[in-house]
Amino acid sequence: MKKKHLLAAAAALVCLALPATAQTVLKFSHTDQQAGGRHAAAQLFAKKVEELTQGRYKVQVYCCSQLGNDPKNIEQLALGGVDFTVSATGSYAPHVPTLNLSMLPFLVDNYAQGWKLYDESPWMQAQFAKAPAKGFRFLATWEAGFRSMTTKEPLNSPADAKGKKLRTFPNEMMRWTLEAMGFNIQIMPLPEVYLAIQQGAVSGQENPVDTIYSNKFYEVAPHVTLTNHVYSPLPLAISEKTWQKMSPEDQKAVTEAGKIAAKFSRQAISSDDEAALKSMASKGAKINAKPDVAAFRTAVQPVYTKAREKYGADVDALLKDAEAVRKSVK
Repeated sequence: MKKKHLLAAAAALVCLALPATAQTVLKFSHTDQQAGGRHAAAQLFAKKVEELTQGRYKVQVYCCSQLGNDPKNIEQLALGGVDFTVSATGSYAPHVPTLNLSMLPFLVDNYAQGWKLYDESPWMQAQFAKAPAKGFRFLATWEAGFRSMTTKEPLNSPADAKGKKLRTFPNEMMRWTLEAMGFNIQIMPLPEVYLAIQQGAVSGQENPVDTIYSNKFYEVAPHVTLTNHVYSPLPLAISEKTWQKMSPEDQKAVTEAGKIAAKFSRQAISSDDEAALKSMASKGAKINAKPDVAAFRTAVQPVYTKAREKYGADVDALLKDAEAVRKSVK
């Protein structure tokens, strides 16, 4: 009997020594390479979540499409299969269709304008507010940059695009834009793109400079053309199921971690583009920094008409916000 009492007392002491709540591990899935800016921001986010929640939460980052491509990550986010993802705004459009309009061509001219549009546009905030009903919510907007082209042959104007097969991601507005430029479109997951270009299945692809660099697309499609046709930041999202399980204190902490990582992401990507281009050039890439952008702008005008036919007043509401941003930030 005495032995039983001693065992019970020992067990009670062990329980007292344990933390009141065990650490919860959360999954963060994305498609970027380990050398990419998205992954660096995700690692910082994970560190800050653990710090700001005093260790109550630990974020495990899965890069390189280990758990799925962008559409699959967002689908799993809505179902609660993963806890965080970060992807181009247009990738969320299957769940919030109006976010397709964020991919309209040539909305802003520089990073400062893009940041102001995403942080302050009433239209953009209204679209983000629709997300919780779809199973996830946006915490902060990280950076990827302006989308440009990498092709096997030189590309200076829509005349050079005519009939060329170009890979892009599954987004209606991007498809309309690239087809208006003259390309034939091929949709495929990011990890398959390098080999597809190498084998001649497509003649090139379009992505922000950081993604082009980290995936080494310039090795197989050496003509890097800075069209900057779409501003393509990366909203960070959390599963609504995960969010609702958190205390208000931890919700605040996770949001703060997302904003800290967003600031890092914006500074890193906006300042690293030039270095990435120089590095690519030193390895044989041919950088076309001044294509005939006016010709590309003219070619995509029908996209705005098609968008208005499908999305109505939302198009002009966004264009009004974008115009105000362009006037206030040079």
